[in-house]
Formats: sequence, C-alpha cells, structure tokens
Amino acid sequence: MQINRQLNEATPILLSLFLMTAWAFSASGETALRDTAATRAENGPVNDLLRTVPFLALRNKTGSDKAAEYFGGERSDLSAGICELDRTTLSSLKPIAERAPFHIPDEIVKVDAVRELSAQDFWQRMEETSTGKAPVVYMHGFYISFDRGCRRALLLKESLGLEGRFLLFSWPSDGQITNYTHDEADLYWSVYPLREVLTDMIERFGEANVNIVAHSLGTRGVMLAMVLLAQAQQDGKPLLNQVVLIAPDIDVGIFRQYLPLIRPLARNITVYVSSNDSPLMLSRQMHGYPRLGEAGEHLQALEGIEIIDLSEVPRRAPSGHVYHLYQDVVIKDLNRLINKNQPAAQRGNLKRTRENQWLMLPAEND
Repeated sequence: MQINRQLNEATPILLSLFLMTAWAFSASGETALRDTAATRAENGPVNDLLRTVPFLALRNKTGSDKAAEYFGGERSDLSAGICELDRTTLSSLKPIAERAPFHIPDEIVKVDAVRELSAQDFWQRMEETSTGKAPVVYMHGFYISFDRGCRRALLLKESLGLEGRFLLFSWPSDGQITNYTHDEADLYWSVYPLREVLTDMIERFGEANVNIVAHSLGTRGVMLAMVLLAQAQQDGKPLLNQVVLIAPDIDVGIFRQYLPLIRPLARNITVYVSSNDSPLMLSRQMHGYPRLGEAGEHLQALEGIEIIDLSEVPRRAPSGHVYHLYQDVVIKDLNRLINKNQPAAQRGNLKRTRENQWLMLPAEND
C-alpha cells in the first residue's frame, strides 16, 4: 500500500520528465539543413547564397550582441524583420546521411544576423517577393527559442521551395524544456496578435489566398485565432486557403467543438497524425484526453477536414514528432498540398481508409 501510494504521488512528476525528454529528442539535430531530393526535383535547386527567414516576433529584445540571442522568451510588441543564417557543410557525413534510415545532420546552420524592418517595409517586401503566390505563415510549437525557430523555419521553407512567400510567426516560447505550462500561457496570450496578423494578410493578399502551416502546440494558437476570425466573419466565404495542422497538440474534444465554426474559414484543413508520436502520447497523459495529432478512433467524428495518418511511415527522428522536417515522403506530400493545392485524393502515396482519412505509405508509390 505504501509503495502504491508513493508511485501514485510520483506519477505526475515522472510524466513531466518523460514529456520533457521526448520533446528534447524532437529538437535534437535541428541544426541540420537537408536539401531533400523529394522536392528538389519539383521546386528546383536551393540558392546556396541565400539563407533568410522573414519573421514576425512577439518577443522581447535582450540587448545581446549575439544574433541567436537577439530576441528572448518574454512577451513584447510585434517586431518584424529578416533572420539571416549561415551554414557549414559537413561533407564527410553527407554520404552517410543520405543512406541512413534515421536523420543525421550533414550541415550546421546558425543565426548570423537579425535585421529589423518596419511593418510597412516588411509587408511591401513580401508583396514584391511573393509574385502573386499565396504566402505561407509558419507557427512553431513548444520549446522553440527564436534561434531554433529560425533554423526550423529555414529547413521547412527550403524543403518546400517557398522562397519569397514564407514567414515565421515567432510567439514567445521560452525555449526551455521545463516550461511547458509557461509556453501554454504565452501561446494563449499570442492568439489575439496572431488574429490581427492574419486579418492584415487577408486584406493585403486577398481572401482565400493565405496559407498556414502550424506544428504541435502552435496549432492550438492557430485554431483559437481562427475562432476569433470566425466570430467577425460576415458572409461565410473562405478567408484562408490551406490550413495545415502538423502533430497538433490539441484536445481532440475541444477541436471537435470548434470545428463547425472554423471549417468554413478555409478552403481546406489538413491534419497530420501518427500513432508513433511520443510527445503527444505524453501530452495525453498529462492532460487526460487524446490529442488531435494522435491516430485513433477518436478522429472518426471529425468531418469536413482531411486527416493524413503517418503511422506506417518509419521514424527518422527519435520522438516521431517532427516528421515534417526530416521525412522525405511527408515533405513531398506537403509540397503537393501547399504548392499545388492538391487534395488528398489527388496526391500519390496515400491510401484511403475512411471517408476523410488517408494512410500514408512508407515509400513512393506513384
């Protein structure tokens, strides 16, 4: 009895430690920048001389002379600018990385400079560089400092060939593995500013001409920002193009409640899920309810969206949580979704399992 009581008291602590460990694994190796063969053929070669990520940040300025520490994890007014990154190729590891079944870094990427812009100059620059194509907003998740966010965003931007029409929305995550609940609070604080940014983008680039790609905890902020947009919506027409929720750390029951409200806002909502996502398994244990990003029967009642199940795709990172960055077959699917607006029924390598659910096959099949 004494042993059982001690185990019960220790369970929340153990779950927190496991959660922190799993997310730490998901962040490992992020300094790698891989030019994925899957999208290189479709989008053309990456420009080796240009490594930039446009950003909007809700972070405090630290005063540090180190570019990677230019912004901290405290809340602040919205800043705009360009994150400039430098890379060092690890030539000796490249042949190994290309053959390995798991992710091995073959390049080191670091933030070299941060260049601030006025809001007017920032949007003018994006209007010019997007050349009429729908811009893409990337919303990062938990445990992401400004530095790590820029590096992840660069990897996604170049993997999908989004040069000129991509921006990182950097909300004030502490970048500390122990501060999950702090990050949740800062995420909720960021919802209203995100809604304002999306409203501005819709006005600038046109209705149904803005894409959102969000990961993990960041998907919760996107969902709530869409709820605010829906409350102000008048005519019921789509305001957004593709809304992509990757490994969403959202209570699936809460998402089900909000779905009828947010579904009309986008031409298409796609959710990527997996039964091999360790951080989401632990998040379920911590919160007490299934997460939207977990594969399972709890997804059956979600109608009007497309659900892509990656459970058959082998992990390339230990956590199974960052497949959008390191798994070629996933990146290729995202490429067709974002760049070609192809619904799941038209994309290769997907096997339909239910009316609105598809299973991704582990290798190319088209």
